[in-house]
Amino acid sequence: MDMRAAIDLPYYEAAGNEIDLFEHAWRNHLPVLIKGPTGVGKTRFVAYMAAKLGLPLFTVACHDDLTAADLVGRHLIGDGGTYWSDGPLTRAVREGGICYLDEVVEARKDTTVVIHPLADHRRVLPIDRTGELLHAPDRFMLVVSYNPGYQNFLKGMKPSTRQRFVSLRFDFPAAAREESILLGETGCEPMVAKQLVSIGRNLRALKDVDLEEVASTRLLVYAALLIRDGLDPVEACRAAVVESLTDDVEVVDALMEVVLATFGR
Repeated sequence: MDMRAAIDLPYYEAAGNEIDLFEHAWRNHLPVLIKGPTGVGKTRFVAYMAAKLGLPLFTVACHDDLTAADLVGRHLIGDGGTYWSDGPLTRAVREGGICYLDEVVEARKDTTVVIHPLADHRRVLPIDRTGELLHAPDRFMLVVSYNPGYQNFLKGMKPSTRQRFVSLRFDFPAAAREESILLGETGCEPMVAKQLVSIGRNLRALKDVDLEEVASTRLLVYAALLIRDGLDPVEACRAAVVESLTDDVEVVDALMEVVLATFGR
């Protein structure tokens, strides 16, 4: 393993056996699907594992306009004529590394079909434009993620795609682990970490407030950083957590009641 990568590991607090499972999948050339809510550490986990394994990481933030050419590559026009430019998926296959497709269900279904030959026993990437058939080296790994709670009928993952992957489910951390994450990420005071985690858990438990997403660990980290830097805790929670969850003024007021119950003056 690259010793520099081991020293520079991104901070990651394990929840269970996900590190061990990921390493087993990598050694056996198996692709991995990570599913879970926004802001619970999916992307950080992939970055951590890439550094731990000493592998380059090629991350693609998937979206509605993502095309197969964005992943595989395209011909571009330069001073000397046209030339081929590899996309991130092709680079990962050529160089041997992790290609991470973040929120893969946001991409068009006709785009994600290009990963199928890489996500089964073939481990190949056909490039029609150049006539190449690339065979993935042992160091190549395909990783995708999505949020199953934020889908509709049109954006669910097709079974023919999902069943090509070993799956890991991420969820919001238990209170003690979430406190440890805040401490490790921000260096805030232990009492602040405890109070922020309490706010996060209380916000997630609200039943009468209509939110598309609940308070993530990521937002609590942002609040902890602001508080550590000297911002008033109530204002930090408003800016980093509450206002990030909703634009509805009445809902903001309702969420702030939870904050004030902990950091009230």
